[in-house]
Amino acid sequence: MNTSDQTLPGAPVDHRAAVAAETARFVAVLDGADLTTPVPSCPDWTLTDLARHAGSVQRWFSLLLRQRVQERPTTRDVELHLPEHADGYPAWLTASAAVAADAFAGTDPDGPMWAWGADQHARFWARRMLFETLVHRVDAELALGLEPTLDRALAADGVDEFLVNLPFAQFFAPGLANLRGADRTIRFSCTDGQGDWLVRLRPDGFGLAPDGADTDADATLRGTAADLLLLLYRRLDSASPAVERSGDEDLLALWFANSQF
Repeated sequence: MNTSDQTLPGAPVDHRAAVAAETARFVAVLDGADLTTPVPSCPDWTLTDLARHAGSVQRWFSLLLRQRVQERPTTRDVELHLPEHADGYPAWLTASAAVAADAFAGTDPDGPMWAWGADQHARFWARRMLFETLVHRVDAELALGLEPTLDRALAADGVDEFLVNLPFAQFFAPGLANLRGADRTIRFSCTDGQGDWLVRLRPDGFGLAPDGADTDADATLRGTAADLLLLLYRRLDSASPAVERSGDEDLLALWFANSQF
């Protein structure tokens, strides 16, 4: 997987601006494409379904931001203003990003909010929206036989976002309850810059080990930030030679069988 150097490693990611940029890239992929094209990485979806999902997520998250919700919503109802015809989805997705930008402009990113993940602030939703958009942009490119390119810093931030929030996703990803072990560890290590994460499986669950930088791991996955991100989201096969595997293969098999959300 290609990785660009648009952003210097270690530079902070502007998630709000990146949502707009990634949506624009997504729309550019859709423009002129046959929107009935199947999306292999999202079984039973076409490009139309993919665009509808991405824009709907942006509009729902935007509603949560405008309402500054303080507890888990009981409904996902939001006015979508869907286009009448499939060829209207690229413009509709652009409009969805504009809805998000308006919600961002009216929200303090440090304001307290309910979130299903680790960070109980409004900024959680911009970061989550970014990676929903980025990964589905990749899905569109893969469906059309294009080679996705990911900014290295965005990809590294996406790996972090995924691993930080994964333990909190059990209410909609029940397989995560199987990620348990007697103090077993998996390291995810970037080969193209900063980025090293140690996940520790305990008898009562799993999570990132904050003190894991100098800890030996039972299993390790090493690759570029882009390849690690796409591996975590199953957009890269777990057996791909792009990512180096070492250590306990049974532990890695347990991870890949249960770490989706």
